[in-house]
Amino acid sequence: MDLLSRAVAVAVEKHPRLQDKICTYGTAGFRTKAEDLDHVMYRVGLLAVLAARSRQATIGVMITASHNPEEDNGVKLIDQFGDMMPQAWEVYATQLANTTDKGIPAVLQSIVDVEKIDMSVKAVVFIARDTRPSSVSLSQAVQDGIQALGGDSKDFGLLTTPQLHYIVCCENTKGDYGVPSEEGYYDKMSKAFLSLQNEGANQGNYTPQVYLDAANGVGAPKVTELAGRISKHLQLQIVNDGSQGKLNYRCGADYVKIQQCAPEGLKVEPGMRCASFDGDADRIVYFFLDDQRRFHLMDGDKIATLVAGYLQELVRGSGLSLNLGLVQTAYANGSSTKFITQTMKVPVACVPTGVKHLHHKAQDFEVGVYFEANGHGTVIFSKGAQDKIRQQSKDQSLSPEQKKCAVRLASVMDVINQTVGDAMSDMLLVEVILSHRGWSVADWDAMYTDLPNRQIKIKVQDRTVVQTTDAERKVTSPAGLQEEIDRLVSGFTNGRSFVRPSGTEDVVRVYAEADTQGNADQLAHRVGLAVYEKAGGVGDKPAAP
Repeated sequence: MDLLSRAVAVAVEKHPRLQDKICTYGTAGFRTKAEDLDHVMYRVGLLAVLAARSRQATIGVMITASHNPEEDNGVKLIDQFGDMMPQAWEVYATQLANTTDKGIPAVLQSIVDVEKIDMSVKAVVFIARDTRPSSVSLSQAVQDGIQALGGDSKDFGLLTTPQLHYIVCCENTKGDYGVPSEEGYYDKMSKAFLSLQNEGANQGNYTPQVYLDAANGVGAPKVTELAGRISKHLQLQIVNDGSQGKLNYRCGADYVKIQQCAPEGLKVEPGMRCASFDGDADRIVYFFLDDQRRFHLMDGDKIATLVAGYLQELVRGSGLSLNLGLVQTAYANGSSTKFITQTMKVPVACVPTGVKHLHHKAQDFEVGVYFEANGHGTVIFSKGAQDKIRQQSKDQSLSPEQKKCAVRLASVMDVINQTVGDAMSDMLLVEVILSHRGWSVADWDAMYTDLPNRQIKIKVQDRTVVQTTDAERKVTSPAGLQEEIDRLVSGFTNGRSFVRPSGTEDVVRVYAEADTQGNADQLAHRVGLAVYEKAGGVGDKPAAP
């Protein structure tokens, strides 16, 4: 039996497509109710083999639904250097997931033909999963798909999403980026962190303790492993560690960001520096209570600003001339963009929502910092920038100050997981910067003041009726909606609002900001009503704040 025939036979026997529900591969891969994913996972295994043969390199498959509820699950492919698959492969994934069982060979053959894939090439796929109960069986479905097309799989079991991205990159760079194992990940991150803290910490107002909400996800056991290696310079108090609570339920980065309050499971007192991971530990946000017990959120914008400012200082201090820029989405707080461009004088680019857009744009800079407001982001150093930094760090002719900055910059590169946003890596980076500056979390927050903002979502009959342009900041259809948004915004001091369709469900997301929280809430509500009326809202109208 040839490979394509075997792919169908295994599908029919073990992983048949039992319903006609359409699944779409988006920025986060496939994501839906776990019970609907068995056949999709099998087909992702098939596709991963083709991708591995196409690249003649190891490909990754991560089984996770990140910040989604526990009953959901999902899967995404990881390209050879730890980045996301190109757009064409998202289309292939969608086609393959939605064809009939008997249609599998034709779709596979068309991919083979278009990509000119040699089916005799060895194919290796690395697999990992999160802690959802459904992840074990879905992982087996992926492995069945890999085996059916004659590929080899290596199952890493439980990993955070960024750890698998890291390991795939290390494998395909022949160890140049690091040792391709979970142990190698901890070693690289912790050694760089300890080196920076040994030589550069300035205690000041900084206290080496973080109260960490691990979202009852896979990040909990993994950050516990890391914590033991860095305890000399950072104490982690971990809550929502999966021993009692439910994954992402009233906890985690997404909950804290959207609800703008502390997670359940963490008793916060004024001055405590707190952080939250999401379910698969690729997002992080910080937060604290001030002396009046008011909640302050340090989201991706605040992290990006902190990181960009620190890197700018190190680049200049080392005597290097590198093109540094920051990439945001329309969700970035207006105050952050103003501070970055006018005070820090760092170029800012705005791209559509979705980390693939930010990652791609960040590659236009020699040092590209990118963060979504939700706390997902990292820093990318071009190959040329990495070579210059490492060379500068070894230059004996530098002044003591230049040498110190160059050495720090080289170590900072090793703390950062450049393949993808990584909550553990980003946490270490933030802690390095705060300690070197001698800042408390309140000092960090005082860099600039966020405009109050609100996010809501409106259920609609068909999200595709809403079309956008200008990096999702303007609506082109339905007719009249953008004009109504402009009219509403004009009635609020420092008002700004935009709407965009969800990539995965029939909802339209509304973002608004204004001079006060009450005004931001009012603006979001009024724009939400406009969306409901002009874009085919369903169910109850949005409730007044």
